[in-house]
Amino acid sequence: MITRWLAKIPLGPLILAAIFMALAPFRPEPHLWQKLTMLANGELHRAVDIFDLFWHSALIVLVLLKLTLGKRASLSD
Repeated sequence: MITRWLAKIPLGPLILAAIFMALAPFRPEPHLWQKLTMLANGELHRAVDIFDLFWHSALIVLVLLKLTLGKRASLSD
């Protein structure tokens, strides 16, 4: 079910959106990098920071799922 849903999303625009979200905001520091640093230091406690980590990394997870599940589906054919 999720494989069919992911197959409908074009890979090119998804990758561009994932890169944009991972790097936004561009100055002074990308939120994803900031939140990953906070997570590594054990400082990720506030709900808004946890949401930001999820928000800025969600499209990267979708790209990885699309690539992984797409490969598995093509191997089983």
